[in-house]
Amino acid sequence: MEIKNRSAYYEYFIDDKYTAGIMLTGTEVKSLREGKANFNDSYCLFINGELYIRSLHISEYSHGTVNNHDPIRERKLLLNRRELKKMESKLKDKGYTIVPLRMFFNEKNLAKVEIGLGKGKKLHDKRDTIKQRDTEREIKRYIK
Repeated sequence: MEIKNRSAYYEYFIDDKYTAGIMLTGTEVKSLREGKANFNDSYCLFINGELYIRSLHISEYSHGTVNNHDPIRERKLLLNRRELKKMESKLKDKGYTIVPLRMFFNEKNLAKVEIGLGKGKKLHDKRDTIKQRDTEREIKRYIK
């Protein structure tokens, strides 16, 4: 099971990628296993030297009781101190942001988030991305 943020590659040039753990409650994990998460407008930010993901929507679990979770709460991301320092220094450069790219479960069944250090694209860059995607699609069509 994998949930991708398709708009991230359209909106940003992704320079570095990192795999981070994410702190979730039990009902959030169950909802993720059903594939009920949405990356719309989600981003990562530093609060007191720790990395958090904001506005990641994980739907409430259908069989949850009163103890169900808040769908758009901030969730802490777990990375090495060295990686956090490296990202924080890169964020000081103009135009960089940390964007979640995909969520998945690894071989140990732990929820992971792949995040990327991205620089925003201009309108003409977005058009080039669309054009490149269309030509790749045409080439695949002719090959088959």
